[in-house]
Amino acid sequence: MKNSSVYDCGILPLNKIHNRAGNITIVEGGVNLPFEIQRIYYLYDIPGGEDRGGHAHKELRQLIVAASGSFDVILDDGKVKRTVSLNRPYQGLLIVPGIWRELTNFSSGSVCLVLASMEYDELDYIRDYNNYLNYKGNGSK
Repeated sequence: MKNSSVYDCGILPLNKIHNRAGNITIVEGGVNLPFEIQRIYYLYDIPGGEDRGGHAHKELRQLIVAASGSFDVILDDGKVKRTVSLNRPYQGLLIVPGIWRELTNFSSGSVCLVLASMEYDELDYIRDYNNYLNYKGNGSK
């Protein structure tokens, strides 16, 4: 979405079910997630000081969860930047299409779980920031 903003993204609380043997959080596409899940992946063993992401999607929606540990997500709509810290496995960051994102500041042993609305499609990615600004209509004229 070319006109999406960082304010269209936000924390989505996920149900946390307490049990004496441990907690469970259930995410169901189309039920407590505003899209059907087509792909799941996770990032782990990220070396200290490394960043991930650094791209935007034209159509893909994502829910990003700190399944373990913590990290920051920098959201950028071409005009406004916003940093969201994730550190609870019962909360996810909903990211709409058209938002540049960078993942940074990973704690030791962190696991970043991503639930995506589409299967992998390289054509949906915008990997160059200047191309992204042009896509959003904020590029140099």
